[in-house]
Amino acid sequence: MTLAYLHGFASGPTSTKAQFFRAGLAALGVTLEIPDLAPDFTHMTMSGQLAAVDGLLAHRPAVLLGSSLGGYLAALAAARNPDRVRGLVLFAPAFGFAARWEVRVGPAAMARWRADGVLPVFHYGRGREEPLAIAFLDDARRYPDEPDPSCPALVFAGRHDDAVPLGAVEHFTSARPERELVVLEAGHELVEVLEPMWERTAAFLRRMGAVER
Repeated sequence: MTLAYLHGFASGPTSTKAQFFRAGLAALGVTLEIPDLAPDFTHMTMSGQLAAVDGLLAHRPAVLLGSSLGGYLAALAAARNPDRVRGLVLFAPAFGFAARWEVRVGPAAMARWRADGVLPVFHYGRGREEPLAIAFLDDARRYPDEPDPSCPALVFAGRHDDAVPLGAVEHFTSARPERELVVLEAGHELVEVLEPMWERTAAFLRRMGAVER
């Protein structure tokens, strides 16, 4: 079974959570794949990222871990590939990303983005601003705010998250009984609660048969 971690928006494979979970799984003899979902950040689109995830799912069933936008992508991929994705572990999944991003940018900056074609965005994974094409937002609008995958899901949310409303995550987890929500005293990044998340994640992966008991 494939285990893969999908990083967040303006992040990358070297993120703190990605490397923490890779190390934890490596200690159990399990490889965690961490694809770079946006090697060309300027021309990144949701469709392009989903195509990369579909490639991971082409040969074996998988459990997907995903953070923020990566969590949203994981849920989208699971809804599109119900025969391939056996389970999800989502960290502050960014449901409703496109609508919230437009509000966050604001009308004036949105108008400039549309006129210029690109918007400077700070890329945390690379430590610098990079341009992001308006095609990213236009493409993101094509997808549902809240995917509805049928597989079991373990979902973590920070009570003090200022990027993804807790209510959006609660709405997702309440829709199906096989979705478990764990609310932690943390912000959006959840880096202050890595150990408790690891304990629950390892137990979930054992139940999924992705990690030996």
